[in-house]
Amino acid sequence: MEHPIRNRRRQFLKTALAVTLPSLAAQPPREKPVAGARNRFRLRIAANLKPFDAYAPILDIPGVLTVRLRRHDPSDRARQNYPAFPMPDGSVPVLEAELKLHSDEHPDWRSMTVGVPLAMLKKPWGAHDIVLDFSAVRWTLYVDGELVDNDFPFGYPDPFQPGAWTANAALVTRAALEASQPPPTHADRPLAAPVQYWTPPGHNSWVGDVVTLVHRGRYHVFYLYDRRHHQSKFGKGAHYFEHLSTTDLIHWTEHSAATPLDEQWECIGTGTPFVFRDKLYLSYGLHTGRICPDAKTSWPAQWAYLKAHGRTGSFGPDAPGAPAGATYSISADGVSNFKKSGIVFHPCQNPSVYIAPGGQLRMLANAGSNGIWEAESPEGGWRQTLPGFPPGGDCTFFFRWGQHDYIIGGFRGLWSKPADAPDTAYQDQVAKGLDFYDGSNVPAVSRLDNGRYAMAAWIPIRGWGGPLVIRELLQQPDGRIGSRWMPEVTPQFDAPKPIPSNRPVPAPARSFLLEMTVDPARSGRFAIDFLPAEGSAGACQWSIDPHSARAQFGPASPTAFGPAEKSLREGGAPEKVLDYAIENLLDVGRPFPVRVIVVSSDKLGGSLIDAEIAGKRTMISYRPDLAVGRLAFRSEGAPLAQLRIATLKRNPRI
Repeated sequence: MEHPIRNRRRQFLKTALAVTLPSLAAQPPREKPVAGARNRFRLRIAANLKPFDAYAPILDIPGVLTVRLRRHDPSDRARQNYPAFPMPDGSVPVLEAELKLHSDEHPDWRSMTVGVPLAMLKKPWGAHDIVLDFSAVRWTLYVDGELVDNDFPFGYPDPFQPGAWTANAALVTRAALEASQPPPTHADRPLAAPVQYWTPPGHNSWVGDVVTLVHRGRYHVFYLYDRRHHQSKFGKGAHYFEHLSTTDLIHWTEHSAATPLDEQWECIGTGTPFVFRDKLYLSYGLHTGRICPDAKTSWPAQWAYLKAHGRTGSFGPDAPGAPAGATYSISADGVSNFKKSGIVFHPCQNPSVYIAPGGQLRMLANAGSNGIWEAESPEGGWRQTLPGFPPGGDCTFFFRWGQHDYIIGGFRGLWSKPADAPDTAYQDQVAKGLDFYDGSNVPAVSRLDNGRYAMAAWIPIRGWGGPLVIRELLQQPDGRIGSRWMPEVTPQFDAPKPIPSNRPVPAPARSFLLEMTVDPARSGRFAIDFLPAEGSAGACQWSIDPHSARAQFGPASPTAFGPAEKSLREGGAPEKVLDYAIENLLDVGRPFPVRVIVVSSDKLGGSLIDAEIAGKRTMISYRPDLAVGRLAFRSEGAPLAQLRIATLKRNPRI
């Protein structure tokens, strides 16, 4: 069975791009198309951008491509998040390129737009080098040599028709059609910003699912690179794994992508890194069913093989249909430089492969399968040792800590058991209210070489994907786990200053730190209202009740404590709603410290509020449209003690 897009690709390749240049008197000069350019092209435009009213065309190929300037609604952050970079007057002019695509499989997948808010450029107006590159796998916009947006197409544009290329002579001084070039790669480079609350550079780029591993003294963080909150490739995500690492948690390195997209059918899902026979692997899933029917993938053949043999097979490039399921890449140097294996070893689409404490190669199956599996090697031959658990669906992650084993379940699952107990002994910690979720999504936990445990995850921002967050985990004698801010990645602040707690106070900056001491015998329940400078847009209340050992985010209330929110055990869903509670707080029966960080930026279009309670429990929430300008405090007893505030020294890149 053929890959679902090969027939369309062959049709496209039969027809060369044909461009007839209009009269130079009416249009800017252009170069002839590159000989042989067919299913790939690069259009370079030398433009002199000028202020405009509502809309200004730049270049048009009817039915194929439109390049334009337009005014964007400053309140509309859907998909592109253009208001992340407003002009000084608050307006949001954008440069966009819209490509029309065609495929037999998805005739409704037609329009694919990439764009950039002009305020993101070093100088919005004036001369710019604009490059639009269609490589069949990527549709990319460069401005002045910088990649500012891309998407991942399915299908192909029509050939350029003679006489159809027109340009706006008032803005375009030169246009040339060139051959598409490979996507840019970069050598290892230092991370240019603090890692806590970090997002990749750009107006619409975010961190998705995070998986981690420590190997040869280096802590690796792989994350699914996201644009448009899962809306790239016509809403199918088109994610792939990017890669950060560190040896000291302070100095971080950005590596080249571990699993770049190479085919139109590729949609990559979560997996795990693991070390097998001293080689660094990264397992991941191919969600090809998002692009074409399962019947046109290798899924049916994989399930048939599993049913016939009682174990999975090894399906390579010659397997029928488009690859789907679990695969892996291998690092050439044990640090980065990953190469895809081309082998699909299991039909599950979010494989969680790890080396068990006993040395066995194991996998937790998710997305399309379930259960625990074992094999002699990653290539295939996986046999199920425990069906039904984990239940599949969410992305799972195993780790052992002392005498306890743990499995995290993506957004809301957590199970644990004694390390010497069988897999059937796992118990649901969420059902007991003893989970350590803190508003972060799809966390991964790794033991550092110094014996500490780090958890990395992402925070949802108006949809799937957001900033990176790293915690240090703390284990109690009974095996229960708490969390605190990790000192090495916590942002730096100016010297704190005391503030009163008996009246509202202004926020010192967009991003700041609050510190206080809570004495439950004196203060009882207390709350902080985070308010805008004026009005109530986005206002939020964070509160703690030490007597019930609960804390929560909820709507601000000018005169009272807000109503009770739900914990995970009670049906709360921090990944979907802003307001939630955590329960069974640790060490809040005696005086305890509280720290709260507020981080705000135009890219966020709101604020992150991150709290640490007694140094043993954290919780974080994103508050859209909130720029904190005022703080109000209330308690049921005595005012809060030692209340101080400090300004953030350096804003994270968000």
